[in-house]
Amino acid sequence: MTVTVLIPARYASSRFPGKPLVRLRGAGGEEKTLIRRTWEAAGAVNGVDRVAIATDDDRIAEEAAAMGAEVVMTSADCRNGTERCADALGGGTFRETVGSDIVINFQGDAPLTPAWFVEALIQAMKDDPDLQVATPILRCDERALRGFVEDRKAGRVGATTVVFGPGRDAIYFSKEVIPYTGDTQDSIGKAVVYHHVGIYAYRPAALSAYAAWSEGWLERAEGLEQLRFLENGWPVRCVEVESRGAHFWELNNPVDVERIEAVLAERGTP
Repeated sequence: MTVTVLIPARYASSRFPGKPLVRLRGAGGEEKTLIRRTWEAAGAVNGVDRVAIATDDDRIAEEAAAMGAEVVMTSADCRNGTERCADALGGGTFRETVGSDIVINFQGDAPLTPAWFVEALIQAMKDDPDLQVATPILRCDERALRGFVEDRKAGRVGATTVVFGPGRDAIYFSKEVIPYTGDTQDSIGKAVVYHHVGIYAYRPAALSAYAAWSEGWLERAEGLEQLRFLENGWPVRCVEVESRGAHFWELNNPVDVERIEAVLAERGTP
């Protein structure tokens, strides 16, 4: 099976304009853009045939080209990363040269993503040929869950949580902390909450179907692209992954720059 990783990146983020080009300081003091650190993280994944950055912005494309990444230009009308992946795969010379069995949407704001998160998705898709969409989930430790609760208390839209059924297919994703945990130190310490890691594995048919659907009201309300699959009756398989001691966080808000730089320092990442 051939596997292509696409990194969707847009400049005009409502919560953090210009986010892909924000500079993040590593352990040795070296600064690299968010898109570069994400591209380097994607390049560490085993079993991938191709990695490309999908964007509609010339500034991001120039940065990507300068660091040696492959770039595919997409429509400015793409509302989310899944639409951008579908657009990249939907036409032009890029599609003609890809021919992928599995497409990975590696979010452009997730430079702390361990390679084994993506490798677990790829393996899940290989193990089940009927599986159309899969995404990794991570059981929150107390540090991560406290960050979720702090963001919501401060009115910040932060990371996403998920609940799922016995077969591991998602029931719902939310920017709220679900299930409800309370916000006392004792309740947070005892809660079982799963962090949705914003990476997806798709079959090309799933991307084609997604692009043909209208935006759903739950998707619009939560601002979560994956809800479009659930609203149209397509299951999204949750693949549980382990942190192995690697703290995971996405860059959703300006305050997350400091959080991510702290983790880069902890890991010794230059």
